[in-house]
Amino acid sequence: MKTDFAKQGEAPRDWYVVDAEGQVLGRLASQIANVLRGKNKPTFTPHADAGDFIVVINADKIGLSGKKEDQKIYWRYTGYYGGEKATTAAKMRQTHPERILQAAVQGMLPKGPLGRQQLKKLKVYAGTEHPHAAQQPKPLTLAT
Repeated sequence: MKTDFAKQGEAPRDWYVVDAEGQVLGRLASQIANVLRGKNKPTFTPHADAGDFIVVINADKIGLSGKKEDQKIYWRYTGYYGGEKATTAAKMRQTHPERILQAAVQGMLPKGPLGRQQLKKLKVYAGTEHPHAAQQPKPLTLAT
């Protein structure tokens, strides 16, 4: 018996659109990460990027459970000594709401060049409008 591995760039790529309104952050992020990696396809190969493109709209209306809105902290480093900055999820939602979902999905993808390549296929927008209408994205049905 022979196992066929999908080569880089060989797998067909589809475009999907996901409405994040009313969805819980972690559950949505894990399902998006699976589609970005290509785990929903029978030709899944761990070392190749065989996933699909995902466009997420209404990222500003995503839900956080519990007290995470005030207690969850996002850390970043400016590059200078003592340059560690902390931002709460509430403040991040006001300034850059798309980064909340992007950070959650990034943590669920592989670390290294493959994970960075897969993250580039995620397009997150705070409102309902997106510039990817030419790709004709299909709505993605997610398990709730």
